[in-house]
Amino acid sequence: VQLQASGGGLVQAGGSLRLSCVAAGSVFSLNGLGWFRQAPGKPRELVATISDDGRTNIGDSVIGRCSISRDNDKNAVYVQMNSLKPEDTGVYYCNADVEDRDGSRTSVWGRGTLVTVSS
Repeated sequence: VQLQASGGGLVQAGGSLRLSCVAAGSVFSLNGLGWFRQAPGKPRELVATISDDGRTNIGDSVIGRCSISRDNDKNAVYVQMNSLKPEDTGVYYCNADVEDRDGSRTSVWGRGTLVTVSS
């Protein structure tokens, strides 16, 4: 299974963007899905996650500005971010808890998509 993220780019402060991530390959089941980000020189941090039954968890730094959703038919997860700030700049990574037919589970990471917020 590979995660293919898209939607990053250059955005002005105050703007919005929507990141998409699609799981490609032999997907039996996707459990939790999420987005994380990493700014230069900083550790990776939570943006948002969504469980297989739709429960969401939003990172403290984006609460009130971020929403996450998933489309199980498309094996996709989306994150909408509004009122962007320069400190939102970073590489955004998609993550999936992938379950195989035998019940084994693997955490899969996408390659990341760069978001740059200009002031």
